[in-house]
Amino acid sequence: MIDIQSIPSTEPIRIIIGAGQQRWPGWIPTQKEELDLLEPEDWGITFRSRPADAFLCEHVWEHLTEAQGRAAAKLCYKWLKPGGYLRRAVPDANFPNALYQKTTRVGGPGPSDHPAADHKIVYDYRLFVDIFTRSGFNVDLLEYCDENGRFHYHQWSLNDGPIYRSLLLDHRNQGGNIESISLIVDARKLL
Repeated sequence: MIDIQSIPSTEPIRIIIGAGQQRWPGWIPTQKEELDLLEPEDWGITFRSRPADAFLCEHVWEHLTEAQGRAAAKLCYKWLKPGGYLRRAVPDANFPNALYQKTTRVGGPGPSDHPAADHKIVYDYRLFVDIFTRSGFNVDLLEYCDENGRFHYHQWSLNDGPIYRSLLLDHRNQGGNIESISLIVDARKLL
């Protein structure tokens, strides 16, 4: 269990949801066993009267059904401070790379322990934005492909939450080639 209450009130509470092996300075990594996106009780016990400043969630939402994703968005909204944000990334249904689409599709390839084997949905930007706007968030698209497969990038700061599978950080994106990206959005809880 995460002890949020022991963090000095002068320090922001920034949580990585479903961190896996990710570790970023200034962010508290969590796993499903500590903070389950589908268990409101986990969130109430963790945050009590001190909501988070920010959540970071990379390649987790695709492991939920659309209905579960909508419920999880509402839970995140509830436990964010006004002005706080949720940065999240998922595979992009519109990225025009056949190998990428094959490996990120629902059910994915390979053995049952392959991460994509548990994918329940692959989002395009319109549906992913809708998931969060209907939960009350103001949403900014940071990286995504449109219906024609054209990649869009809007400047964003790594200091606000790094996403490894992004144009800026993924080791596969070198020499002007884009081999792997994510659909990345920020969802802000307005004041």
